[in-house]
Amino acid sequence: MSSFPAARWSAVVAASVSLVSVAAVAALGVMAVPVTASAAGSRPAVVTDSEWSTFDQNSLRSGVDASGSSFSPAAPAWDSPTLDGQLYGQPLVATGRVFAATENDTVYALAADTGAVLWATHVGTALDPSTVPGLCGNIRPTVGITSTPVVDTARSEIFVVAAVAAPSPGYAAHRLFGLDLYTGTVLLDEVIDPPGTNPAYQLQRASLALTDGRVIAGFGGNSGDCGPYHGLVVSAPEDGSAPSTYTVASLPGDSQGAVWMGGAAPSVDAQGNVWVATGNSAHTQASDPYDQSDSVLKLSPTMQLLVSFAPQHWYLDNAGDADLGSTTPALLPNGLVFEVGKSTIGYVLNQSHLGGIGGQVALTDPFCFADGGSADLNGTLFVPCSGGIRAVTPSAGPPTSQWTSSSGARGSPIVAGGLVWSIGNGNLYALDTSSGQAVQQFAIGSSSSSFPSPSAADGLVLAPSSGRIHAFAGTAGLPAPPSPPPPRPGYWLVASDGGVFTYGAAGFYGSTGTLHLAQPVVGIVATPDGMGYWLVAADGGIFAFGDAAFEGSTGGLVLDRPVVGMAEAAFVASPRGG
Repeated sequence: MSSFPAARWSAVVAASVSLVSVAAVAALGVMAVPVTASAAGSRPAVVTDSEWSTFDQNSLRSGVDASGSSFSPAAPAWDSPTLDGQLYGQPLVATGRVFAATENDTVYALAADTGAVLWATHVGTALDPSTVPGLCGNIRPTVGITSTPVVDTARSEIFVVAAVAAPSPGYAAHRLFGLDLYTGTVLLDEVIDPPGTNPAYQLQRASLALTDGRVIAGFGGNSGDCGPYHGLVVSAPEDGSAPSTYTVASLPGDSQGAVWMGGAAPSVDAQGNVWVATGNSAHTQASDPYDQSDSVLKLSPTMQLLVSFAPQHWYLDNAGDADLGSTTPALLPNGLVFEVGKSTIGYVLNQSHLGGIGGQVALTDPFCFADGGSADLNGTLFVPCSGGIRAVTPSAGPPTSQWTSSSGARGSPIVAGGLVWSIGNGNLYALDTSSGQAVQQFAIGSSSSSFPSPSAADGLVLAPSSGRIHAFAGTAGLPAPPSPPPPRPGYWLVASDGGVFTYGAAGFYGSTGTLHLAQPVVGIVATPDGMGYWLVAADGGIFAFGDAAFEGSTGGLVLDRPVVGMAEAAFVASPRGG
């Protein structure tokens, strides 16, 4: 489905919702989930709000908590209810809410202070990979939202890319959804698959990024490299206009070149340019032309290739499935870039001159086998190596590890409260930054992702397991309750059949557009919080939607004159007495 302006989207929704009574109904796609999170304990709610609105906290992917909270020690705060699908992405935090998305194509907002579900929006039917002939991969039973979403706090909108099953078995589409942070209302729905691709064989694994008013999504293939696919980087404007795409391994007869980076997000520099690393392609011989596979690429926001780097023997890495692009490029404050992948070679590059083929500043062979994103604490990187987190401070010489953790921590790390946090073997570990020794450890259960990653904000460290989010509070206690929605302009129009059209920030909560009415609708009135409304017909029949309460009507009376409007009244009860 292509993107709709708000009015067109609401009109489509109004025509498709079947209403069976005048009782209040929930917003389209938003499920009321009556679940109570586990007790948060007696810690005071004193922590100031902070954000973790994108993978690894910011566009440079430094992965450092900006709240300044201490986690020495940390303690369990809450566990979320079990969500409706597997979790592959990193939890996000904004407006006092924790956001997570599942492989069942559902986006959740949880209260950061309790873990209670505030809203859950199911955006589509996830792809059943068993319906696609010859499709490999290790995500089962459904492929839905695999990447970490991204939040644009200026728009109060969270963006996700969902694999949505098409009506014909074995087919799918990747749809970019924008949802209101406060209500879960769908604001944008746009197919972003480039023409000529086969979406069922393309996996949107890399976490989303934002630059220049655009959502950046990286695509690769499924585990096993089956079927026709290309590495893709799609740049989709937030307003729903046409996306731009960069295609890896696009030469005649070529294929693959995944942009997946172990689930990490592209790095975005101060100029808004997008940095990605790519995987192996079908070019495996010295005589094959270079095709930007097994490379580090710098792209403009509109997806023009600016510069690139590839190892001298990139084609041999292709032949051995030794993806350079199993991690995201780490852009360092000293002007260097660090990249390491499945080939185990650690490369130091120059940001201002990537150097093309064989143009590295220095390398270490071997460094480690790595997947995901590195955390950057003032130029020291904590690298997600398969044998344990490694610390390295890249300079102009060959990169050398300062320490390697032996704790079992190996997932994409972050830094919070002066500690390195990483997931491995069903545990969340806190490591000393100077030695890599584990100083705290918490059991969270198994992960769906091979490269799970925690996040930290609002005085919490948040760790995903297979189907739940686990929160750990620092010494300052729990965050305050979620902030209320800010005042935002918007309004509704109502037609005589009760069809509702929304503009601006007004949400759609239902309509009578599909009902046969005895008399036409003549007015609409919003509830004080803007989360619902009443419709009134000429006979005084009242229809309540959202959080609007039904208190009665004159629909069953014979009136001398038709009703022409209504007004909302709010009263505060006072005690009775003499």
